[in-house]
Amino acid sequence: MKAKLECLFTSDLHGNESKYKKLFKQITKFTPDAVFIGGDLSRSIKNIKSKNSNNNFFMLFVLPELQKLKDNLKDLYPEIFIIPGNDDSKALEVEIRIIEEYGLWYYIHDSHLKWMDYDIHGYSYVPPTPFLFKDWERYDVSRFIPPGSIAPEEGIISFGVKDPEDKYRTIKLDLEKIAKANDLSNSIFLFHSPPYQTQLDRGDLDGKFIDHVPLDVHLGSIAIKDFISKYQPLITMHGHIHESTRLTGNWNDKIGKTICFNGSHDGQELSIIIFDPSDPLSSKRELI
Repeated sequence: MKAKLECLFTSDLHGNESKYKKLFKQITKFTPDAVFIGGDLSRSIKNIKSKNSNNNFFMLFVLPELQKLKDNLKDLYPEIFIIPGNDDSKALEVEIRIIEEYGLWYYIHDSHLKWMDYDIHGYSYVPPTPFLFKDWERYDVSRFIPPGSIAPEEGIISFGVKDPEDKYRTIKLDLEKIAKANDLSNSIFLFHSPPYQTQLDRGDLDGKFIDHVPLDVHLGSIAIKDFISKYQPLITMHGHIHESTRLTGNWNDKIGKTICFNGSHDGQELSIIIFDPSDPLSSKRELI
């Protein structure tokens, strides 16, 4: 393995061509060893006419741009690891896998890959939200629903048929299965949801109430935080809560020995985390 690796992480690009172009430019500039993209890849499912489509954004824009990048960089083209987020339709998986077949990235939701000396894992699901579409939502550690949120089984899935056995599955149970099947001592996790009550999951909900009940300003996953605390992966990467870094002033946090990053951003700039897995404390963030 190389003595020093350079990786880029970003999240929540939401089909913004400007941000994607900035990302591709940074890949050309840094020629990193790996790139991680943490979900909410396409235009919001809430804002497109057909809930089963993302208007071919991936096929018409992302695929040719990645192919051009690979043609230009040749052997310097990085390994790219991606997961969807709660704003992505599950129909998008079809296009994601087509691009994977071209050898342009790896789809790693609920999957495990070996890269260099590291184990790479991905997980897309988030706890219940107030939004109607539930493709990538699950109960967290129990069937508790935060005030103002909609239960996963009461919302809409945009693609396929609801599995009755899937109705009450939790993020906690999913992550325990991952832990049982894998050694996590040298692992890097790409999550969409941040861990609960950290510097990475702060929502802009101060002073807001539902039926006289104050809303919790922390919007992350208890299950993900407990998982990190218990199993101590090397690095975890998160998105989902765009405003958290602005509100807390922090784009990273530490849970035990685990270093956690937030790659989302609520401005027009692209947020990029630059890090070396062997020295995550030396990581830095750039807004471009």
